[in-house]
Parts: sequence; structure tokens; C-alpha cells
Amino acid sequence: MTERRLPAHIEAALTGNVADSAGRAWEGRDLSGGGNPLHAFDKDDGEVPPAYSAAVRALVSGAADETAVVRALAELRVFVPVVAQLGGDHAASAEHADGAGHTHHEGDKEADMALVTITAPDGRRALPVFTSTAQLERWHSEARPVAVFAARAALAAVAENAELMVVDPGAEVTFVVRRPALWALAQQREWAPSYADPDLARLVGEVLPPGGRIRRVELGPGGGIPSRTAGGKVVGGGGAGPELRLTLVLEAGLSQEDVRSTTAAFQDRLQNLQEFVERVDSLEIRLTR
Repeated sequence: MTERRLPAHIEAALTGNVADSAGRAWEGRDLSGGGNPLHAFDKDDGEVPPAYSAAVRALVSGAADETAVVRALAELRVFVPVVAQLGGDHAASAEHADGAGHTHHEGDKEADMALVTITAPDGRRALPVFTSTAQLERWHSEARPVAVFAARAALAAVAENAELMVVDPGAEVTFVVRRPALWALAQQREWAPSYADPDLARLVGEVLPPGGRIRRVELGPGGGIPSRTAGGKVVGGGGAGPELRLTLVLEAGLSQEDVRSTTAAFQDRLQNLQEFVERVDSLEIRLTR
């Protein structure tokens, strides 16, 4: 386990310091509309923000997609869990069985508090965040809630090399913010999922191997986009991935070796296309003729 201090963004939240995020000043930003600056949250009641509840209800009902949830998060505070860290040579260790993976406590051995991260089923590191103090307490009764703007939480996740941010793990609706959306939150810019990105088809078309063995490539949502509520209802977003599905329509009559070599050459070209890698969180490829 790597040991490190809390990210500066979380330390600043704990101490009440004001800082900019991606060049955008925090001072003067208001949570409740009554003059409460976001860095203080003096009047925050710890309940789920109504805008997030509305976005999640719309996602569950099918009235909105996952971009609406990320858009709502961009303007809201969340709670990041931190836990007590034993001093000296005794690093805190614990596991929390929440269905998303193991819990890790990242912090300096002499620090008083440590940031909690979890390991997703695919092995990637994820930062759990919560929209209410009650939900955080149900998930981890010993964790302390630190209120931060969602963009700050995203910055902390990036600083911890986390590729996912999991909103309300263990709740009725758990929403996974995948890497490109996480980066968009951290940079305070709009996010468009790869499967709905009109420029991505152009990028993919530019890296088709010569020879015409791949007649065309069809882009669509990956099989990991949907999620499920705790009650088992399928929801059209918030899944951990795969995010994007590429269907390769191949030339008829290719041998198995031709198929393997053509597919491998295509994947190599995609992996070397930086813009594609940045826009796509996770990928699945299907072949058809």
C-alpha cells in the first residue's frame, strides 16, 4: 500500500483554506443561494442536494441520460470520506465490503486523517463520494465527511491516480463517474460520453488500416453503460464500463489469421491515438461480416 499525505484539495477543505480549481476562483460561489460560499458550507444540512436527486430520478425513469447527472454534479458539493490514521509505524488498515471492491486508506504514517479509496471490480482505483452525510455514515460508520465541491473531489481523485469516482456506493442508486467525465469535472468543462461524441467517429475512421479489410466501424454505447439500482432495476447510465462499443464490419471471406491481424493492427492504431485514449474510458470490440 502506498502511503501519502491527503491531497492538497482535501487538506484545504479540512482547514478552510480558499483555492482556485483549474483557474476558476472558489470565492463567492454559493451553495444555497443565501450567500454561503462553497468553501465553507456553513449552512449545509448534509442532505442530498435536490438537483442531484432530480437528475437521478430522471435517469432511473428514462427521462434523462447520464450526462444530466454529471452536469448536476458539476455545480454541487459532495462529501469525501476520510478516516483516522494510526500514528507511528502502524498504518490504518481495513476493508469495507460494498460490492465495489476493497477499501484502502491512503495517508502519511504520521498523519491524523487518511483519504479512503476503493478498488473497482476491474482493478482500477476509485474515489467514493457521497451526496449526504447519512449515506456516508451507512457506508462507513467511522469515516469523517469532508464537504467539497464536486470538482475538488475530482481533482483529489486525479491526484490519487483514481480513474473513477463512485457516487453513493451502497445506496439505492450508485453512479460511477468514469475517467473522461472525471477529468471534465476536474477541469470544470462539459462532458460528452464517447458513444455520443460526433467527432469520435471521424477519429476512428482516420486510423482504419489500409487494405479495406475493415469496411466500416459502427460506434455505440458499451455494454457497461447501464447500472442497476439496489432493487435490481436497470438504469440507462452510471455503469463502470465498458463505455464504448466498436463494431467492425469486416470484408467477407477473411481467414481467421486475417481477422486477428487486422483487428490487432486496428487496436494498435487506436492505442497510439492520444485524443481517442483521452475521450474513451473503456472499450469493447465486436466483429461482424
